Amino acid sequence: MKCNLCPRRCNAERYEAENINGYCKMPLQAVVARAALHFWEEPCISGTKGSGTVFFSGCTLSCIYCQNEDISQKHFGKAVSAKRLAEIFRELEALGAHNINLVTPTHYALAIKQALDIYRPNIPIVWNSSGYENVSTLKMLEGYIDIYLMDLKYVTNSRAQEYSDAPDYPQNAKKAILECYSKAGECVFDENGVMKKGVIIRHLILPQGTGEAIAVFDWVRENVPNAYFSIMSQYLPYGKAKQHRIIGRKITSREYEKVLSYIYNTGFENCYIQEKSSANEVFIPPFDLTGI
Repeated sequence: MKCNLCPRRCNAERYEAENINGYCKMPLQAVVARAALHFWEEPCISGTKGSGTVFFSGCTLSCIYCQNEDISQKHFGKAVSAKRLAEIFRELEALGAHNINLVTPTHYALAIKQALDIYRPNIPIVWNSSGYENVSTLKMLEGYIDIYLMDLKYVTNSRAQEYSDAPDYPQNAKKAILECYSKAGECVFDENGVMKKGVIIRHLILPQGTGEAIAVFDWVRENVPNAYFSIMSQYLPYGKAKQHRIIGRKITSREYEKVLSYIYNTGFENCYIQEKSSANEVFIPPFDLTGI
């Protein structure tokens, strides 16, 4: 097929086991690096039993600081059929997962839809995305997704270009988030505080990124006020970022506290605050084909 699932609109030839000239370099068949219970998402996603997380290989971005670069950019993983992917969903559900959490799913939207047609779990489906989405792809998945866990990495085009090779990221991510918000509506939780339906917008603070973080928060508060906002402190320099003149370090306590102070002073309540101690490699899952 000619693929235009993401905003890059490569029009690349993608086949079950091959990708010709596509940015993500991945085939149509889903390539998966890990499928297991995961306990390090927002509390309403992980709950007490864990999120049934499926880590897909490849990505439509090239973030120079990606902590999952072994799978996002080096493409480690194993190809699985739609039938096997459906079985993985069933197995995670049987383990007691609160939801099925699809991490970096965009370029496998067709394979995921096919798998969900084979077996739709009786737990929420989470679209865990970089935010770099086509609205048309999200519309295609209407009725399949319950929770949208979306990044809003940047609102500045130059930063999106330098750090993720995607100068059009802000425009596309905002449109995508508005589309998700229109579909999910009000956030709904069960009696234990686990999310059943809704939108969560994540932002990872980068070094010298306090102004960007505040601008992202303001956009969320003004445009999707009933969504939840998750501010993240877990940044560690990986890959090319280690030598970068600006982001070759962790964020400082002063940077983090500046952002938190701004959020607190607005009175916005639908917010998750990640502890600064989360900037630790221990929280990065092992990509070892578990559950595949």
